Amino acid sequence: MGLFDLFSKKTASESKPKEVNAKELARLTRLVSNKMSQNYERQEAIEQLSQLANAQGAAALLRRFDFSMEPSIVDQDEKEAAVQGIVAAGPAALDAIHNYCARAESLTWPLKVLRQIVPADQMVTELLTLLDLFDTEYMRNPEPKIQVITMLSEHKTPEVREAVEPFLNDVNESVRFHAAGTIFAMSDPEALPPLIEALAQEESLRVKNRMARGLEQAGWEVPESLAKQCEAGLPPGYALRNGKVVVSAL
Repeated sequence: MGLFDLFSKKTASESKPKEVNAKELARLTRLVSNKMSQNYERQEAIEQLSQLANAQGAAALLRRFDFSMEPSIVDQDEKEAAVQGIVAAGPAALDAIHNYCARAESLTWPLKVLRQIVPADQMVTELLTLLDLFDTEYMRNPEPKIQVITMLSEHKTPEVREAVEPFLNDVNESVRFHAAGTIFAMSDPEALPPLIEALAQEESLRVKNRMARGLEQAGWEVPESLAKQCEAGLPPGYALRNGKVVVSAL
């Protein structure tokens, strides 16, 4: 039996949305956000906040994603319960999710929540909203940016291509690497000019190889106006022949 199975035994009246005053909300938030809280107290707080099914409860439950703990099965159960509590708030939780993502160390769990709240045809809009939280300057922890860019690879639209293209020039090498991957996933030859420009300026061999491999696999025709820039930027093992990037002997 999971940690939260006992909550399924509550009566229908007990499961209806409830209200709490500011003092009680603050207390529940402290319990949820503190890994040193007693497990049973934190789990009861998650349940009470879930019953609120509103923006305030969602904002508090998001704090449970700030930390991990042992045993991992307890950590997983609590986070899954927090997910369901946030989902119960529906679209009312979106502002709280956006605010949380702006400062979070990881977006794994918030993105999982978004998948359950936002209709599939609106998910790309939500992801682009999150991407707008970031720029191409230095970030101590670029992981959230990378997570959003990577998830955007699932959505083949011109809007995604245009939004991700600036990150080909991000100061972080891993961001540039994943941005290239997402852009190639769009299968849009309109990305060719910014890709070649980024390739010519790129210093990381790993990113150069990612871009060259993507150009070779895409088979796009490189216009004469970009040929010299493309050739100059290609890493060892690639060449431009008959207007296309190909694998060559080292």
